[in-house]
Amino acid sequence: MPDPIPSRPTPSRTPSTTPSTTPSTTPSTTPSTTPSSTASNAAVRPPTPQTVLLDQLAALTDLPDVRDRADAAREACTALRFHEALRRRIPEASAESRVRGAQASAALDGAEFPVDVVRELMSGARDWPDDLDPGLRTLKGAVSATAESERVVGLVRTAPLQALARLHVAAASPVVSGDALGRPRIGDEGCTELVDLGPAPAPTVVAARLASLSDVIVAAAGSNRVPASVVAALVHAEIAAIRPFVHGNGLVARAMERALVQALGLDPTGVAVPEAGHVANGGPAYLGALTAYAQGGAAGVGLWLAQAGEAMVRGAAEGERISDAVRAGRLS
Repeated sequence: MPDPIPSRPTPSRTPSTTPSTTPSTTPSTTPSTTPSSTASNAAVRPPTPQTVLLDQLAALTDLPDVRDRADAAREACTALRFHEALRRRIPEASAESRVRGAQASAALDGAEFPVDVVRELMSGARDWPDDLDPGLRTLKGAVSATAESERVVGLVRTAPLQALARLHVAAASPVVSGDALGRPRIGDEGCTELVDLGPAPAPTVVAARLASLSDVIVAAAGSNRVPASVVAALVHAEIAAIRPFVHGNGLVARAMERALVQALGLDPTGVAVPEAGHVANGGPAYLGALTAYAQGGAAGVGLWLAQAGEAMVRGAAEGERISDAVRAGRLS
């Protein structure tokens, strides 16, 4: 499976006789210490690995429809941020966003439940049954991962793999036990989820791609060159494509997208519902775009990023509906 995420560059081993940016051992009387020579050396200094990575990420916005959808997502989230209800009632609205996000995420994994049931389970007004059928196990994982996404917002920018591990513990606890919780696959462990995307990569490949994904998040978090919606969508698709865990990858991917949308400032209120946007686009379209991404190539990556941008616009619209309901005092 081709890797759409830029890999970590391999440090070059330039011979000492070649011009480099390492400190010079030439005596101070040589011309290299003059201001003009210093400026010349700075002009030819190669870009840092982070700059190269950001260049590669920024180039993704040149794919068809990606920039336009990212701009539309930013505008929709900005309008949501200034909704009248969010002047004083962000906690109430963001809590309802997580209810609807968990409901939508579970639905994308094939477990559909009414929103009032999900709300009651998340608030504690309804107890979880002692024996969970497969659908309820999926819903419980979605509820836990979506709730955890709020708690990792402060972590995901600087330690994304720690955030990923915490989200997996939350998502997979209903079905996974022992040391498989919170760690990527190892040895001969496989994954039977999201089979339409093709075979899951081997654990050795997963480790390398997770390292590159971490670099992407940290670089993007320290710059405004790449739209937050593009970064969040890219991370979502990469987790789904490599399936780092034995179970719970779809739930984790969507929870990670939600956390990044908030952490990168696209929707700092946490009221938008990106998961509902993916449902609104249609389950087959969601899976088809992820499959196109996993198969690699610019067309597949662009298709996914454009569709995810549209999902973010729809997710912001769902946030507007939540805010309207909060203002009117009638969540339903």
